[in-house]
Amino acid sequence: MIYADARAYLEAPAKRVLLFGMSGLGKTRLANLLRAAGGWFHYSVDYRIGTRYMGEFIADMFKREAMKNPLLRELLMSDSVYIASNITFDNLTPLATYLGKPGDPARGGLAFDEYRRRQEQHSQAEIAAMLDTTRFIDRARDLYGYPHFVCDTSGSICEVVDGDNPDDPVMRELADHHLLVWIKGSEAHRAELCRRFDRAPKPMYYRPEFLTQVWAEFLAREGLPATQVDPDAFLRFGYARLLESRQPRYAAMARWGVTVTAEEVARVETQADFDALMATAIDRTLEQRGATR
Repeated sequence: MIYADARAYLEAPAKRVLLFGMSGLGKTRLANLLRAAGGWFHYSVDYRIGTRYMGEFIADMFKREAMKNPLLRELLMSDSVYIASNITFDNLTPLATYLGKPGDPARGGLAFDEYRRRQEQHSQAEIAAMLDTTRFIDRARDLYGYPHFVCDTSGSICEVVDGDNPDDPVMRELADHHLLVWIKGSEAHRAELCRRFDRAPKPMYYRPEFLTQVWAEFLAREGLPATQVDPDAFLRFGYARLLESRQPRYAAMARWGVTVTAEEVARVETQADFDALMATAIDRTLEQRGATR
């Protein structure tokens, strides 16, 4: 950890924290809270992915659809209209829409090869966006005058790093410059996330080997060719398996930092609450590690 103990964190003139865990457990809420309190730069990995690294892919998808309309085609060809995504920290729909879902094209599905291609684009973009954090720490301070930095990661971070590998280049870079904080959900939280997802399934990122496995299982269960399956049914099928597969990967990442529970995060209402929680988590982690030596 970059802080020797809780006191070192509390007295640090420039705090640097990276939040990770399942989507829906409070990462962005905490980051927004700190930004609103003042002095904290909020770096959203998903926003960086959707603007810097995949923004052109997303805009081209919109333009491809617009070119199917004669009027919009004419306006685009004459540079009379401008098409771009309006992605924000709180609205990542353009990025999710581009990622898409495999299956029947009549129900909004993509060919599986195209789906895998977009997944690979996302993987590369996520790694690049994570490695950008070091530069943005300096940029936030030198350009905008923010002393503190909070990195709000994507839920899929554990898919593109190996927390069990002490030489993983992304993990090493992140741990050298941030306090890594896992927001750990309970079984009840996971069940609630699954219920929410079932009501409104959304595209997700899967690491390649896991995607291949889950897709094969789904096709075998459905007994249909890939072009005829319901894309949303696949998303629902894969989601619970994805959450389960991510838990040990998050836990491996947590060994590089500290762990807090989603219940603890839910009680944070102010910057002071957040700092107190980080101090508690640091001392708790040091105590646990000392006890296991």
